Amino acid sequence: MAAPMEETRGLFGQGVRAVLGSWAALQIAVEHGFGGAHGREKAEWMVGAVEQYFHSNAALEPDEVEDFLAEVLNNEFDTIIEDGSLAEVSQQLQSLFAHCQLGEGPALAEAIARLTQWQQEVGRAATQARPAEGSSSEEEERPEEVMDCSSPGPPPDPPPAEDGWTLVQKKKK
Repeated sequence: MAAPMEETRGLFGQGVRAVLGSWAALQIAVEHGFGGAHGREKAEWMVGAVEQYFHSNAALEPDEVEDFLAEVLNNEFDTIIEDGSLAEVSQQLQSLFAHCQLGEGPALAEAIARLTQWQQEVGRAATQARPAEGSSSEEEERPEEVMDCSSPGPPPDPPPAEDGWTLVQKKKK
């Protein structure tokens, strides 16, 4: 028996929260302040925005969802995602929404439980991986940088960037 539409709609919202909460790229952007002082609030807003996007648009294509997520991250967090996670997150959201549209409450609840468990495991691993405050282990692990001071004169011009950008350097006095 199909669950009432209101129940699956609520479950979809929980699913969006779980997917975005387990998305490492978004969590890193929030944790490191890419969204400014209100990054956490922006991440919360994003949950509602994604949910509304799905409910307002019929038959979304995977690239449309990816583009929407990329645009939100770029606009709100000054972040461009190039790790392939946009496609994965898009697919997860579309799968959850398909269950919602079909009224498959138990399938939605199961998927949310898996995502929540994954999110908790990732959070525990991240907490354990962080060095204690005041620890110099980060400095100890870094290899020393060696400068070549053997050639006199100004440094050579940097090679042109492959992405078409030009490096502009300050003029010497």
